Amino acid sequence: MTDATARRRGRPPRTESADTRDRILSAAREVFSERGYEKTSVRGIAKAAGVDSALVHHYFGTKEQIFEAAIEVAFAPALNAPDAVADGPLDGVGERLTRFIFGIWENPTTRTPLLAIVRSAVNNDTAAAVFRRLLASQLLRRIAAQLDLPDAELRAELAAAQLVGCAMLRYVIKVEPLASADVEQIIARVAPVVQGHLTSP
Repeated sequence: MTDATARRRGRPPRTESADTRDRILSAAREVFSERGYEKTSVRGIAKAAGVDSALVHHYFGTKEQIFEAAIEVAFAPALNAPDAVADGPLDGVGERLTRFIFGIWENPTTRTPLLAIVRSAVNNDTAAAVFRRLLASQLLRRIAAQLDLPDAELRAELAAAQLVGCAMLRYVIKVEPLASADVEQIIARVAPVVQGHLTSP
């Protein structure tokens, strides 16, 4: 039996498996972005990736699980926000965090997948639960841990609410004049409010 025959009958090589998984994940991000959570199916993801739907289940499990894997990759740039909180004195944390978050939204490369996440989370309870779990475990608790202040988790959530609300109005709903305002003007106005949430008595 040749190596090629053995490989066809057995499991694919590890590099081939990794490539297939990455291709499925990339296709899932695109399909979720285009159709939203409710209109996306495992079969649709498989078709976009050029694989059998059984392979999607093999690597990721349910649609909810592949959505979580897809948004975790898309959400990855925001996971450095706790570092922005820690990187300097506490009295400048509001501006650092605000500038960091708006920097992600202003960049088209990172904004596009974030828009898909937010739209799915707004329109579907399951997608919202996945996003909430990721937001709480990977971002808000880590920011709270950097604060070392009373009610740190509540403070982090209030700051996040301020920033997410502004992002929704500017980038998703596109309310004017906020949608076309200079980002530096927005940061200058929002940062003190975020600072107040995070550090006020």
